[in-house]
Amino acid sequence: MLTFVEKILFALATLVSLYFTWRGAVRIASHIASGQGKIDWSLIWKRVGELILKVGLFQPVFRFRLWPSILHGLIGWGFLSFLLINLADLIYAYTGYKLLDHTGLFGDVYRLIADIANVAIILGIAAMVVRRFILRPATLSTRESTLLHSKARFGIARDSAIVASFIFIHNSMRFLGESFFLASAGHTDSWQPTISAVSGLWSNVDADLLTAGEHIAFWLSIGAVVAFLPYFPYSKHIHLFFAPINFALKPQRKSIGQLSYINLDDSTIEQFGAAKMKDLGWEQIMDSYACIMCFRCQEVCPAYNTGKLLSPAALEINKRYHLNDGGGTDVELRTLIPEEAVWACTACGACVDICPVGNEPMRDILDIRRNLSMMESAFPKQLETAFRGMERNMNPWNISQADRMKWAEGVNVPTIEQNGEPEILWWVGCAPATDVRAQKTALAFAKILNTAGVNYAVLGKNEACTGDSARRAGREDIFFGLATQNVEILNEVKPKRIVTTCPHCLHTIKNEYPAFGGNYTVIHHTQLINELVGAGKIQLSVDSNQLRVTFHDPCYLGRHNREIDAPRQTLKSAGAVTVEMPRNGAKSFCCGAGGAQMWKEEENGTERVNEARFKEAKSSGADTVAVGCPFCLTMMNDAAKADGGAVHVKDVAEIVAERMK
Repeated sequence: MLTFVEKILFALATLVSLYFTWRGAVRIASHIASGQGKIDWSLIWKRVGELILKVGLFQPVFRFRLWPSILHGLIGWGFLSFLLINLADLIYAYTGYKLLDHTGLFGDVYRLIADIANVAIILGIAAMVVRRFILRPATLSTRESTLLHSKARFGIARDSAIVASFIFIHNSMRFLGESFFLASAGHTDSWQPTISAVSGLWSNVDADLLTAGEHIAFWLSIGAVVAFLPYFPYSKHIHLFFAPINFALKPQRKSIGQLSYINLDDSTIEQFGAAKMKDLGWEQIMDSYACIMCFRCQEVCPAYNTGKLLSPAALEINKRYHLNDGGGTDVELRTLIPEEAVWACTACGACVDICPVGNEPMRDILDIRRNLSMMESAFPKQLETAFRGMERNMNPWNISQADRMKWAEGVNVPTIEQNGEPEILWWVGCAPATDVRAQKTALAFAKILNTAGVNYAVLGKNEACTGDSARRAGREDIFFGLATQNVEILNEVKPKRIVTTCPHCLHTIKNEYPAFGGNYTVIHHTQLINELVGAGKIQLSVDSNQLRVTFHDPCYLGRHNREIDAPRQTLKSAGAVTVEMPRNGAKSFCCGAGGAQMWKEEENGTERVNEARFKEAKSSGADTVAVGCPFCLTMMNDAAKADGGAVHVKDVAEIVAERMK
């Protein structure tokens, strides 16, 4: 189809384009390679099925913002189908051979798919342009108070315009070019219904003009690809390449909240955490290129939603714009995210969970905390009391270990010394053992276990804090000491199953202690209660005065460890009418206590996180907020009291214990 001169010009233009594209790719590769850790290539083969779902079906995209996700799907699926279409168009341009016209039924069906995809892409990108540049929802930007690279505010809009223009020109010109071909050939193609319909408009056009139009359409369509390629490494469109790599090669983790192991017995380690971008893992640097700048992570962030300086999206965007602006990975991270924003993070994992391309901004923040706490002792001073308590008395409340079992006085709670071979080892946790309000949860759960005749034991005075708050505040040294001690005790006990009354204990023992040689079967107390009810070991009386309950999913139960159903099933067994808050399950909104926030004052914002969450609970119409975490219990209880106390806050165990026969 192309003339000899056109073929030479197109080939030269392609070579020049590929050269500059390669330079951009090498620059990106060098940045990623400067990060810490090594790539485990074997992960690709283990994740093939997962990759098909995530990349082929855009499954992560559809978890949030349904209508924009549908538009994204139209564009994305269209582009996947166009990989072969563009190849076929190139073959035709250089040989005059219509590949998909000569492959039987496969070619026929593919032309139909391409016809539909062509229209879908054009409509999808037009709708996206209207949304971004005319409707301009606040969710596609960030507040003026957010630290954002000086070129980002204009740059994101410009980038979106360039990408949208490229997509529109490429696809509309391909559509027109094919319609010119059909018109000049004097026939229609039933497998390309929309293109055939448009080709009818050119039935009376001179053949030479149609040929010229076909040439121009090719240069604008495939030429747009050639022209766009050198810009591709600098654009947000690069996520098309890095999102699949993210899903394929991200280091294997037991949960989204599992942090990397640091062996503090290794005296050669000189650097803790991340002070500069190059101190991050290679995959964390790659996150900046995978980021599509959709601000979904910001939209679900409890800190940002309550007016704090933190925006996880801004962190990834700042990393990208710094690198695209010619900067290197030796940049100080505190120039990309304010310290105040670092300490506003609740480590809830919502940003990691919702990201459609697999980014983990929370991990960057916790690595920065490690550096601030371990290398500079630059942490909020309110945390000193909790740190001191964990170091001296092995709990953040700083209660003597001698008083660890005071909560159980007068109650039959066997220790491991009294029952050396229990079926269940109950890890009580610091809060249920030491905090006056949380002790009611422990007493309720003990009542349930005793009524059900469970063969269980507790560690008693040998139980120490798991170190969750220390680790998420960056004090890896405190966590290391507690984890090492706890694993040594647990390995000696050899528990068949461990049940915890705190999701943070659950997460730490189940997901982070394996790095210390501790591998255990760990469940949450709501899971065990649900088992006992199902086995008929406890009978619940359902009175006519039904409770109307909304369950607040703890971040480290629902999101980090994917236990959604057990608490709800248990509440229903107790005769409660369960109603849901707008954000629930894995998408639950944080109570505000995670990430060591329990032990410090919140950063300045428009409201407190727990108050924002309590408003949601109250709006559900429930008269009781059920929780499954002692931190959530404290935060929701404080918010309920501030609201007047009309809505009660209780642990699931308390509700069940009250209704046992």
